[in-house]
Amino acid sequence: MISRNWTGVVKPERTNDYIAHLQNDTFKKLKTIRGFKHASIFQRAVTDGIEFLVVTYWDSMDAIKEFAGEAADIAVVPQIAQDMMVRYDPVVRHYEEISLVPVKNMHVNSLTDLTDI
Repeated sequence: MISRNWTGVVKPERTNDYIAHLQNDTFKKLKTIRGFKHASIFQRAVTDGIEFLVVTYWDSMDAIKEFAGEAADIAVVPQIAQDMMVRYDPVVRHYEEISLVPVKNMHVNSLTDLTDI
């Protein structure tokens, strides 16, 4: 499993618009890509707006490249999202999963095993 991590700071008055964009545009597109597993959105207030951490989970770098292109470390930020931003990271960070903490004293080998719980 590979996580793709990206942060951007949204203008406070555009927070709901940005969440709607992620849910109605970005995540709908991701769901059509073989190898996309799921995504999480985190937020926190910072001095110049609301910072979002968007984490997507993938089976492979090939699946990520289907979304991001060959330069998979470059952030995919459409103009509509850029217009909501104060600033954003131009690059993303990818991490390979090496371990998962078991849930409810159950042995779990990977996040895919969580679907059985």
